[in-house]
Amino acid sequence: MPRPFELLDSVETDEGLLELRRRGNDDYMILVGGRVLMTSTITTSELALAENGVRAISADGPKPRVLIGGLGLGFTLRAALDGLPRGAHVVVCEINEKIVEWCRGPAANITKGAARDQRVSIIVGDVTKEIARVAGDASAPRYDAILWDLYVGPTRKGGHKDALYGDHSVKNTWAALRDGGVYGVWGETPSPSFEARLNKHGFGFELLRTGGSGLKHAVYLATKRKPRKVRASD
Repeated sequence: MPRPFELLDSVETDEGLLELRRRGNDDYMILVGGRVLMTSTITTSELALAENGVRAISADGPKPRVLIGGLGLGFTLRAALDGLPRGAHVVVCEINEKIVEWCRGPAANITKGAARDQRVSIIVGDVTKEIARVAGDASAPRYDAILWDLYVGPTRKGGHKDALYGDHSVKNTWAALRDGGVYGVWGETPSPSFEARLNKHGFGFELLRTGGSGLKHAVYLATKRKPRKVRASD
């Protein structure tokens, strides 16, 4: 029989008890309200998000700026760092401070201390606020890539008014990216309505399906198009 998971730490949240569990030395999982949020054994889609997201920008300059929404167990961050130059700056927005503590502490070994890398700054807060800050400040440096590794993804029920994947958020993300910048989004399944919003707000995109023979997750890689120049008629 497989060894049971041991509880390392937990904290109450609005969505239920958030738990970090471990089996052996490197088998971790995070649960909330009894539901598994992420594990250290199923990471294919997270790696695809980061590897493809930074591959498109890593050759553009020695100091790319990358924003990651959601820390999780740190696999998206680790993969992004592995594909970026030494001069890169990666900002991670994680809503729960306890998850940051776990990635810097008891779970640090599974990502070779990614959350403690000198290229990384971690903001404990909502990624949409950081995006809105940059989008609303013409003098703020734009991001080369913005990668979202958040629970559920764009199939959330909020529709075009959704705070994370709705019209306003997609529009702000476009404004927070440089021309040609990459907007990468992880999702449990594809979302045609989210695809329509990407097109509406100036993104071209490709959809990757990752995973084994079971559920294949969706990874959107969207590229910011330059705005069209409108020429006045004679």
